[in-house]
Amino acid sequence: MSKFPKGFLWGGATAANQFEGGYDADGKGLSVPDVIMGGTVDKPRFITPAGVKPDTYYPSHEAIDFYHHWKEDIDLFAEMGFKCFRLSVQWSRFFPNGDDEEPLQAGIDFYKNIFIHCKECGIEPLVTISHYEFPLALSHKYGGWDNPVIIDLWLKFTKLCFTEYKGLVKYWLTFNEINCGTIAGMGSIYGLGILPEEDTPITFGNADWDDPKRRLTGLHNQFVASAKAVLQAHEIDPENKVGCMIAGAAN
Repeated sequence: MSKFPKGFLWGGATAANQFEGGYDADGKGLSVPDVIMGGTVDKPRFITPAGVKPDTYYPSHEAIDFYHHWKEDIDLFAEMGFKCFRLSVQWSRFFPNGDDEEPLQAGIDFYKNIFIHCKECGIEPLVTISHYEFPLALSHKYGGWDNPVIIDLWLKFTKLCFTEYKGLVKYWLTFNEINCGTIAGMGSIYGLGILPEEDTPITFGNADWDDPKRRLTGLHNQFVASAKAVLQAHEIDPENKVGCMIAGAAN
């Protein structure tokens, strides 16, 4: 029977906007998923781009509440024998509006405590920096990733991550499924932070409000940002290993 090689990282993966909850805890700003309603196989999800509507169910707001139960969740993860935990961080937990001058210490500490505990449990964290969690305020102010001003704002965020978590995290992914932006509707919303003007069902293609030129520009800007972040990561810590997720496969 063949065996995994020594040092093979066996584990599981999560996305912050899907499981953290605590959507407005400790100063966190709204991310795009925080204004995406629940749906079913028969009823599409709607996005309410203007903001959170009262008495409306938004799955990201509570999720499994990892934000308040992270320690016992990681302990259970370790009990299963996993040696790697792929998770993502939320831009708006550090910079509520995406372009704030100073980061929130609560956001820095939240993830730092997670990474420290992972190490204590013999688990290697693998961190995705951008996993469908674009700050809503940046969509309103700049329109999304098709605006090149986002590149430097994002690099400020990545620099903070590489600096604050040096020695705790060495495996990084810049973007989750960066090619998501090729999909009209869903791709613009989740991947690029480009939103419709009014409440709209989220489709996988055939979105009459979605401009393909904006998507292509947004993808170009993300690839530029990703390349610059790789250089940034290696400058801050030569031990960093950095990749990008494409269509579910790390490359």
